[in-house]
Amino acid sequence: MKKNRCFKSVAILATLLVLGSLYLSCSRCAPLADGEYTLHLLSTNDIHGHWFDSLYVTPADDGSATLQTRRSLFSINTFVKNFRDSVGEENVILVDAGDCLQGDNAPYFFNYIDTVDSHLFAKMVDYMKYDAVIVGNHDIETGHPVYDKVKKDLDERGIPFLAGNAIRKDNKRPYFQTYTIVERAGLKVAILGYTNANIKAWLSEELWSGMTFESLIPIVQNDIDRIAKKEKPNILIVVVHSGTGEGDGTQLENQGLDLYNTLTGADFLVCSHNHRAYIAQNETIAFLNSGSHARNIAHGEITIKIKDGKVISKVFKTELIENTFEPDTAMRSAFQKDFEKVKAFTLTPVGELTTDLYTRDAFKGMSPYINLVHTLGLTETGAELSIAAPLSYNKKISAGQLVFNDLFTLYPYENQLFVIKMSGEEIKNYLEYSYDGWIVTDNPSHLLKIHPQDDLRYSQHKWSFVNRSYNFDSAAGINYTVDIHKPFGERVTILSMASGESFDPNKIYTVAITSYRASGGGGLLENAGVDTEQIDERIVARYPEYREILYQYLKKHEVLSPESIGDKNLIGEWHFVPQKEAERRIADDMKLLFD
Repeated sequence: MKKNRCFKSVAILATLLVLGSLYLSCSRCAPLADGEYTLHLLSTNDIHGHWFDSLYVTPADDGSATLQTRRSLFSINTFVKNFRDSVGEENVILVDAGDCLQGDNAPYFFNYIDTVDSHLFAKMVDYMKYDAVIVGNHDIETGHPVYDKVKKDLDERGIPFLAGNAIRKDNKRPYFQTYTIVERAGLKVAILGYTNANIKAWLSEELWSGMTFESLIPIVQNDIDRIAKKEKPNILIVVVHSGTGEGDGTQLENQGLDLYNTLTGADFLVCSHNHRAYIAQNETIAFLNSGSHARNIAHGEITIKIKDGKVISKVFKTELIENTFEPDTAMRSAFQKDFEKVKAFTLTPVGELTTDLYTRDAFKGMSPYINLVHTLGLTETGAELSIAAPLSYNKKISAGQLVFNDLFTLYPYENQLFVIKMSGEEIKNYLEYSYDGWIVTDNPSHLLKIHPQDDLRYSQHKWSFVNRSYNFDSAAGINYTVDIHKPFGERVTILSMASGESFDPNKIYTVAITSYRASGGGGLLENAGVDTEQIDERIVARYPEYREILYQYLKKHEVLSPESIGDKNLIGEWHFVPQKEAERRIADDMKLLFD
């Protein structure tokens, strides 16, 4: 008798669970009651490791013992908590549009050093109650072991890591989740996520092996149609790690406005990637891009009115909220031990620098900063030439003991070092395109290609470069000049190899270059006539990340000096000519940029 009663109880419980499940499912499909519903969407993007509110070293110039503070997830959380309290947590959705796992000492430490426990980023976004996180191109740059682990750690916390256009090569299905469903403000909400379609042009294949990346057009619209039909959401949000762009359909990496101008069935579009804060709205969709580095939070609000079970109106509001908030002290305390781990790692001595080093000197010509990068490329690979650009815009490293933190200043990205084959003619053409983005010959007022415009990516005010300075490549291993009076195609004259041997336009040379460039980043190789789709045929060797190579170089040589990294027999020499005129005019432009 007891056994039969037990079976009956189990059967009744199972029936109730099924009925409850059916009720919940049907209730989501049921028409909304007449009235108004308001949903708030908060978004961040391109945080680039600004997890903590403090840097890890004290300012070198004043000797202060106080750590420098900055905008971070801590101060964002202050706003988010207060906002949820004011409008009701049940009415708020929080998303991040990618590039979370790279750009600072903290992600590096938890990506590659402390890898046993759950990844710190997963813990932090769980603490902040993010509803979804999108995969960015710099997240893929960390490599399979990192982003696969982060995906697992986020999944365990119920936070989807979305990238519906990252398609597996084996079964043609998405490698990451495409969408998630949440219920807020009495509404069923679908959140669809996608990564950058141009990843293959920047990153070597081992970082994204097993995947390919589709253009956001038409996959996003196709998914909207499919998911709307299947899920019947009341609100649909699309979040992409793609730049705002110009809306002309020509930029694969910046498809934001292309989507905004064409999507149907989406209520919100969240973009990112190009660090350009931007908001817009029309009668059917709202557009949000918060910029980068925790500077802003983007806020979108939608109010829908229901009558007779149908939507009769939608009203949008959009705003950018500058992140001027104090750090959340409770969050700081919760992650203080993690901060101390990163700080201890950051302050590990790695060598000595004999002179102050300014990264902005690279814009003027040869400089110790770029000489160092070239020296690494040539000495560690045996390549005949090195091609490199300044990746830190305006940083200073003071003479004295170097710590691991300085390596991030010198080389902030996870680019690997490749050696590829290029002809002498291709090298000359490459340099012509590089300097064409750097200087201008038809403007008597300026030699550097600058304009009176803010560039908030670098905290540049009043004046900035027209083009992105991380595409201002110079070469080492050769002697050459760049004539400031000659037009594109005639500026660069290669005089000889650094050794004094003749330079042959028809000869094939080995060239040390970043994985970003080798994969097509910046378009310089393509402009020079190199097909980056077939770059494997040109790759001679692959080496670790530049930062790791620099670390090993310091362990071996211990001291960095202008003499040790400026050997002209190794790196050669180049100048803008006429030299005195170029120096004077560049000095005037540098005052506009940096004073």
